[in-house]
Amino acid sequence: MGILQTAERSSPLDPSENVIFQRHMIAYMETAKMISGTVLEIGCGEGYGITELAPKAEQYFAVDKYNTPISEELKEKNNIIFKQMEVPPLKGIDNNSIDFVVTFQVIEHINNDELFISEIYRVLKPGGKLILTTPNQLMSLTRNPWHFREYTPNQIQEILQTSFQDIDIKGVFGLEKAMEYYEINKKAVEKIMRWDIFNLQYLLPNFLLQIPYDILNRINRQKLQHNNDTLVNVVTIDDFCIKPMTNKCFDYFCIATK
Repeated sequence: MGILQTAERSSPLDPSENVIFQRHMIAYMETAKMISGTVLEIGCGEGYGITELAPKAEQYFAVDKYNTPISEELKEKNNIIFKQMEVPPLKGIDNNSIDFVVTFQVIEHINNDELFISEIYRVLKPGGKLILTTPNQLMSLTRNPWHFREYTPNQIQEILQTSFQDIDIKGVFGLEKAMEYYEINKKAVEKIMRWDIFNLQYLLPNFLLQIPYDILNRINRQKLQHNNDTLVNVVTIDDFCIKPMTNKCFDYFCIATK
């Protein structure tokens, strides 16, 4: 990860990523209204969501495959414990010990997604809630080689039902400016994919596509930012909303209760 900053880990420091960053942030802002008690975030990434969520918790556990930069001041002020580890399983986390599990844009990166969901169910207290986001396959523009899979509406319901019965699936939707960016991006991606005359994106193994995907993805985002500066820079969290899921949502926003 230090050699190549994958486009899968968005940063607020790169102006070309503003739209995707705002899309991710609305999930954190909505979740901040819901959580309390002991909270576990699986896949905290660059850590930008921790500042929104940790102040709402009594105890905040953050887990990521890679080291997440969290200041000592923030850790002490908000009772944050960070653990670097791969999941599943959720090693060292007791059964029935967590009030809320938050995991955004993670399950698509997990090979054994059923085990992932069952481990979350295990650590939740009775009545505890899982809050999960993941991309809607129907709105993806290309195959993403960093993902083991993406889910259709039926598939996300089915994987959650392997452990949970009480499930509410909403969606993250783009409003006018966000949808304008999506359509511009869609046309740009279509131009790139015209060169894939042999449909290699679906034929080659993931590991062969990851670096080319990252390079092209970053070039495309930077070009979109350069050519559409007034649009990319002005998109905010207010250009997204969360409402009942349809095929047109960018991401699923799932709440499952144990």
